[in-house]
Amino acid sequence: MPRAYGIIGWPLGHTMSPALHNWGFAELGLDAHYTAWPLEPVDLPAFMERVRTEPVQGLSVTIPHKRAVMAHLDRISDRARAIGAVNTVHWDGDVLCGENTDVVGVVAPLCSLDPLPRSAMVLGAGGAARAAVAGFLELDIPRVAVANRTLDKARSLAADFGVACVPWGERMDARWELVCNTTPLGMSGDLADLTPWDADRFAEGAVAYDIVYNPLQTRFLAEAKAAGCHTVSGLEMFLHQGLAQFRLWTGQDMDEAGARRLLLAALRS
Repeated sequence: MPRAYGIIGWPLGHTMSPALHNWGFAELGLDAHYTAWPLEPVDLPAFMERVRTEPVQGLSVTIPHKRAVMAHLDRISDRARAIGAVNTVHWDGDVLCGENTDVVGVVAPLCSLDPLPRSAMVLGAGGAARAAVAGFLELDIPRVAVANRTLDKARSLAADFGVACVPWGERMDARWELVCNTTPLGMSGDLADLTPWDADRFAEGAVAYDIVYNPLQTRFLAEAKAAGCHTVSGLEMFLHQGLAQFRLWTGQDMDEAGARRLLLAALRS
């Protein structure tokens, strides 16, 4: 029987994770299958018992289970504990572990930059914003700040990580070398025409990073590119967090270039 992997969330909606991981299993000749498991919050405890008894070899975890799943694990990484969220469940022997590969996903596309940005503004205050702040601190970016429409949420996140909190209306007042959008503004649908940043407020040569990956080029990224910025799409974060999950589960590396082509084709179709 194939080794079982999958993603849990509610509502789960469309996810590219099954296509990514099943392609990786096939490419490496692994007898494994990745399934989408829509899971209501009330059903999480019973499902996590199923993970232990069947067993399920690994999980991707998305909203609203990233915090709640922590109570059902034997060990949680320092990184996941600091962020307060688990997006990956894996086994270490007979120990069920929680990790957060969103940080890896955030950091990986920036590691090749030389020099690295010296300042970063994170827009938003949810789970992705927490991963972004943690990642930028891991990169030793000296000046990191958070801005969110709800000031109290930004203050709470900033206090947790010891970074600055900037009121939403003042977010564009400084010349940030990295601007990271973790809000849903720009996402396909009703928000597609929106952006959290004015087109004329980008610092030339800055890095504009959007965690939204559908559409691949948001208004935020298009305007940043026109302003002379280096841009990073949310597809890169999604890809690299998935590659890190696959490595945790299998001990093997998925082909990065092939995986990127797969995801690009899926988005364009």
